[in-house]
Amino acid sequence: MSDRGRERRESGRAALELPVEYERLNALLSDYTHNISQGGTFIRTDRPLGVGTVLSFTIRAPELGEPIVLRGVVRWVVDASEALTGRPAGMGIAFMYDSPAHKEGLEARLDRLMVQSLGPLAFEQLMGRPAPGEPPDEDPR
Repeated sequence: MSDRGRERRESGRAALELPVEYERLNALLSDYTHNISQGGTFIRTDRPLGVGTVLSFTIRAPELGEPIVLRGVVRWVVDASEALTGRPAGMGIAFMYDSPAHKEGLEARLDRLMVQSLGPLAFEQLMGRPAPGEPPDEDPR
């Protein structure tokens, strides 16, 4: 991944390891996310799909209740031969949405998941905005 890829990120990302399931060649694969944001996720795997591949995947976590079913496109890949400490093998996925309402609903669920996993303060520091359900700080003037 080039440094330019990092500069294009529109939102912060949280280092969350969550189970994820997706299909590849008619086989159900189970891997884990490495990080997640409102715009996408990085799935750790030694068997990444090709750049441009569209996939549906499911994220499961006890705090979610119902799993989150997402669709995305592989934007970049780190092959196992290129993996380093702190940069595992896997694939960067950009989320795809059916409509603005679909996007808003999924982003709200992802925000709640990050707050439950990280806590409101860490969420605010990573995302640069108040945690959902938290009123913004008022101007003391």
